[in-house]
Amino acid sequence: MSKGWIIALSIIGAIVLVGGIGFMWVMGSYNSFVNMDESVKAQWKQVENQLQRRNDLIPNLVSTVKGYAAHESGIFEHIADARAKMAGAKTPADTINAANQMSSALSRLLLVVENYPNLKADQSFNRLMDELAGTENRLAVERMRYNELVRNYNAMRRRFPTNMIAGMFHFEEAAYFNVPEEAKAVPKVDFEKK
Repeated sequence: MSKGWIIALSIIGAIVLVGGIGFMWVMGSYNSFVNMDESVKAQWKQVENQLQRRNDLIPNLVSTVKGYAAHESGIFEHIADARAKMAGAKTPADTINAANQMSSALSRLLLVVENYPNLKADQSFNRLMDELAGTENRLAVERMRYNELVRNYNAMRRRFPTNMIAGMFHFEEAAYFNVPEEAKAVPKVDFEKK
């Protein structure tokens, strides 16, 4: 075999080797994106499960509070609107917005409860509040896990060279579950009897 043939075969072999390694890298990166995307979606379903659990507790809580504070109809309307938005949410962004509205409405409801000592002594109300507190804790954990997965996924989307794979295969940015600004404000609680 001549020296020219050996050089030509070596070049072809190197090209095939580099091409194979490149293909394996692209395939591995793509599969990593698929796995991370599915993890984000699965964790989002866990968040939705806890949001639904909270949504299911709300009617019982509202009906218990209504017995004591029937004149607080504005709060009950906000809660009903938030529940309707939660039920009609189609995207994670819609769900996050509805969940934040529900959190805001629940905060206002709990402030109203402070004005009704008999309500705070009611066993069914206390049982519902315990269930709601447990659900809120589970929801906080699921939101944290979701946001961690979103962070990892979005970071991989932006890092070089995997950002090229993300763009090539249209892996879109995932949305974080953010707390609304009004939820960060410290609520004013008035313990004086009126």
